Amino acid sequence: MRHANQNAAETPRRRIRAVYTAETITVYQAYKPQIAIATARDGRFPATWSRERMTWIKPSFLWMMYRCGWATKKLQEHVLALEITREGFESALAGACLSHHDPDVYPDRAAWGRRLHATSVRIQWDPERDLGLRPLPHRSLQLGLAGWATRAYADQWLVSVRDVTELAHEIHGLVRAGDLGAATELLPKERPYDLADELAAVIGATPNDDRAAQSPSPRGNSGG
Repeated sequence: MRHANQNAAETPRRRIRAVYTAETITVYQAYKPQIAIATARDGRFPATWSRERMTWIKPSFLWMMYRCGWATKKLQEHVLALEITREGFESALAGACLSHHDPDVYPDRAAWGRRLHATSVRIQWDPERDLGLRPLPHRSLQLGLAGWATRAYADQWLVSVRDVTELAHEIHGLVRAGDLGAATELLPKERPYDLADELAAVIGATPNDDRAAQSPSPRGNSGG
């Protein structure tokens, strides 16, 4: 199956794919109704939303659907599309550390441990998902924010909020009916999010030079 018009064989193993503009990037989170409805209504997180806990944001819509079961799991019944500043997003990436040691990113486990304890921002690369929520060969970014990053995300970076729960249910209904073409048309139109080489290296993304070996593909959107 082709997801967002990209053949998995043509897709770099670790690359951020997202809906974005020149100034913002859209990420996804799922919440219980009390939090989601208030956040979508007011365009900001309520005071009851903890700014002291780690929160995970996902640029991939389908990975978010995998995580929340198409907005059916308990306490994840509503999915929010949160538009945040690219400046804030990239500042979090610049200060991040992979959740697990990766010898391709860190010279040794000790260096990874020092980085891990020096920052409160975490990176995970988990298998991207297709419309059937089956794992694909390439990876999707999860960004874990804590401390300063959580507070900045909630109170400085947030530009707009939309409740996309009905969209999730509509796409899921089409998938269940076997109409994958119509389901694909409704997906948010994600496209590769290019990073400076230095920033890509920090988060363990596929280096820019590797992309030259990939076959060109049409630009196609969407919380290891």
